[in-house]
Amino acid sequence: MTRIDDLPIRDELRGKSPYGAPQLDVPVRLNTNENPYPLPEPLVRRIAERVTEAARHLNRYPDRDAVELRTELAGYLTRTTGHPVTTSQVWAANGSNEVLQQLLQTFGGPGRTALGFEPSYSMHALIARGTGTGWISGPRCEDFTIDVAAAREAIAEHRPDVVFVCSPNNPTGSAVAAETVLALYDAAQAARSATGGALVVVDEAYVEFSHRPSLLPLIEGRPNMVLSRTMSKAFGAAGLRLGYLAADPAVVDAVQLVRLPYHLSAVTQATALAALEHTDTLLAYVEQLKSERDRLVTELRGIGHEVVDSDANFVQFGLFDDAHAAWQAILDHGVLVRDNGVPGWLRVTAGTPAENDAFLDAVRAVRKERSLKENKR
Repeated sequence: MTRIDDLPIRDELRGKSPYGAPQLDVPVRLNTNENPYPLPEPLVRRIAERVTEAARHLNRYPDRDAVELRTELAGYLTRTTGHPVTTSQVWAANGSNEVLQQLLQTFGGPGRTALGFEPSYSMHALIARGTGTGWISGPRCEDFTIDVAAAREAIAEHRPDVVFVCSPNNPTGSAVAAETVLALYDAAQAARSATGGALVVVDEAYVEFSHRPSLLPLIEGRPNMVLSRTMSKAFGAAGLRLGYLAADPAVVDAVQLVRLPYHLSAVTQATALAALEHTDTLLAYVEQLKSERDRLVTELRGIGHEVVDSDANFVQFGLFDDAHAAWQAILDHGVLVRDNGVPGWLRVTAGTPAENDAFLDAVRAVRKERSLKENKR
């Protein structure tokens, strides 16, 4: 049987595994940072109406530039951040992963490098590899914050073409201060001043869950700064696959050089527009999840775990001598969490109150079982 490595694939892809979290049939799944609340029925009906209308014209290509959708996304950003955003500053694609891919196709590629601060969203490095962009892992402190001085040194040394900052960070959940992002932006521009500077991408996939305000205002007067967003999390629309960016209009023009023709289907655009009509309802669910996330932090610490302060809809907790064994023990109690490969730590998504209760019960049971085993030794 032919194996992948028997094919003439690119060398940097040999021996690699595709991205993906385990999809297991268990009672409680809290491993992929999904919003646990189904879309409300009024929104489901509105989606059906908009998709029905779009279906009447499926013999024609969709709006290639998704102007109506981008206009509504700009309005959403303006309303929720207080910073004015225009249609020309917004671009949309199939999930924020495609947004990131288009950015690396445009500003990265063979002979260029991207730098991110790991542990962070693993797709940054994977998309870099897929676009032929060299990847550099930047430093973090032991508490998972970004060491600004060390980060500046790394940027000065490696002179990356693209710098990724994830805020709130996945998998740790911690947000990044505006002062830190500005320091990294200035360092990146100085390191590549001879070539027009470096692109700094702030990944705000989870920002609606944060205690901190969005970093969107930082794009003003900074043409090399981009904010990436998604409708998968706060909007509870992971199955929609809709991501977007906000940046200088020149960046939006640039990514269109690499976007595929008619990359956003008419059905995707119609569904996203319907969701944007119900923003207030969907963001009310966000408030519930923020409360549940904070409860998880408090309860886990009360049980005896170390927990990283979270600004996202998930919590990183530990410490474990063997994180994968702990993951399996929790799974044996019917709850699926995420082992991201961060030594000593696991990540749990904030679910419904009942799902979170089941998770906490599983954690307590695992700790009790471990204590009994140790007492028998």
